[in-house]
Order: sequence, then C-alpha cells, then structure tokens
Amino acid sequence: MFDVTALGEVLIDFTEAGTSGNGMSLFERNPGGAPANVLVALQHLGHPTAFMGKVGCDMHGDFLRGVLEGEGIDCTGLISDPNFFTTLAFVALAPTGERTFSFARKPGADTQISPDDLARDVIANSKVFHVGSLSLTDEPARTATIVAIACARDAGCTLSYDPNYRANLWPSAELAAEYMRSIVPDMDLVKISDEECELMTGHADPVEASAALLARGPKVVAVTLGGSGALVRCADGVREVPGFPAEVVDTTGAGDSFWGGFLAAFVESGLAADAVTVDDAAGFARMGNAVASLCVRGRGGIPSMPAREDVMALLGA
Repeated sequence: MFDVTALGEVLIDFTEAGTSGNGMSLFERNPGGAPANVLVALQHLGHPTAFMGKVGCDMHGDFLRGVLEGEGIDCTGLISDPNFFTTLAFVALAPTGERTFSFARKPGADTQISPDDLARDVIANSKVFHVGSLSLTDEPARTATIVAIACARDAGCTLSYDPNYRANLWPSAELAAEYMRSIVPDMDLVKISDEECELMTGHADPVEASAALLARGPKVVAVTLGGSGALVRCADGVREVPGFPAEVVDTTGAGDSFWGGFLAAFVESGLAADAVTVDDAAGFARMGNAVASLCVRGRGGIPSMPAREDVMALLGA
C-alpha cells in the first residue's frame, strides 16, 4: 500500500549557477517537477510513495528515473517513451531566491501520458492520489489525468490537488483558469499559493479565496503565504499558521515541500478528509511549514528535501 501516489511531471530544472571563466552562464542539473518533489518530501518523512508519468528515452529521463528509484519511490507507473524528449525547465534565480522559468516542452514527454498508460493497480493501492495542473495543459495528459482521478475516486482514495500555474505553458490565463479550476470539485484536499488565489477563484484575498474553494467541494484548503506561513480552512473555520524563519537560498520546491509535509501529517492522523477540523489542518500546516523552511535553505527542489529528524528538531518534537 502506498501512502501517496502522484501523477504528473518529473523534469530537469537547469538552475543558474554562476558563470564560467569566459563569462558564460552555468546551469546546474537539478531533478524536479512538482508532483515528484511532493513525493520525495514524503519519502524523507517516512511515507511509501509511487510516481506515474512519462520521460524520454534519453540521458535526462534515465537520470530522473534513477533519482526517483534512489529515493525509494515506486516507478512502476513511470514510462520511458522513445518518441518524446524529457521535459526541461531553465530556471533564473533573483537575489531573493525567487525564480523565473523557461520550458523546453514542445511537446515534452510528460504531456504524452495517455489513459492507456495508467498503472491503475498502483492507483487502487494508494491511500492518497495527488495531481498538479501541468498535466492539464496538453492532450493526451489532460484526459489521462481526468481518467486517473476517476479511478482514484472509485478506489476510495483521498484526492489531493496542488495547481501550479506557469503562464508560459498556457495559451492564455483564461484557459488556464478554466482547466485548473475544472477538477476542484473532485478533490478532498487542495493547496494553492497566495499568488494563485485570483486565478483559481476570482478572489485575490486568501481568506476569500479559501472560502470560494471550499464551497466547490474540497474538505480542506490550504493557501501558502510565502515566508509568512500558510492559511488553512475547513468547514469549522479558518486559521493562519505562521512559518519558520529561514535564510532563503532557492524557493524551488517550497510549495511542494510544504504539501509533502502537510500530506505526511494528514496520513499520520488517520483521519478521513471530511473529519479534519481546522485544529487538525493547522497541525498539518505546521509540519508543512517546517519542511518548507528547511527546503528553501538549499538549491533545487528534490536535492533540498529535508530528513525527518531535521523537521522534528525544528518542530521541537
């Protein structure tokens, strides 16, 4: 049994890493992709996970498979396709650690997973099934995501969603909003960033946005607030959960690491999504905040996911 299975992208983040002797930019090859980042965070916290997606039969795809398997993630559902190249993202870092992205994904292998490619037995053997929104940008991955969600619902999984808006992967913000909002009613647990509030709900304020999301069907909503922490909302109320101070090196994977910590605490609680109170959700978010605080202190998403003992030490547990 897997605590969490995720479907979506695993890719290379080529992150700026100084300059060469002749002044040319150097890039560091960091494994990443939001769903994969979430799973690595969970593995480091002691939870068995599985990944479903597609990479190319190339040096980058081989590298990514090796990274995931090296982390202990089940890759039964990871397909290597000779017809498409592994998706790449080039990441520019501002002095604050904030990022801008340029994608090599026309198409990338991650967009080419089809319903027939889905490892349905893996989904059926999972407590939580997690998706992002990059798998909604293109067919056939969009249909595969929708079919996988239906399979997970039929199997009794808790459904988890972390939309991850990347403007340059969509024809327009309007189309992005349409597709990214479309699967919200299917979800039990939803996490967005404060920057995604308006796109996902029409409300820029996190308090209003969380209420709008909850009204569409999810049982627990979290809104990350950058270094300030997170806001959580359940049927019985809303609460802001302060973050932990950190010297920020790279924010890549910050939201994913938060959600990995949140899902770990959710699974450990043994609660059904509809039984989670705002007190419970605040506890899950505190765990998520601790994981994120440690993640942003290093470079890259997957390479910076902290060990459980470090998270527990920060929490004072």
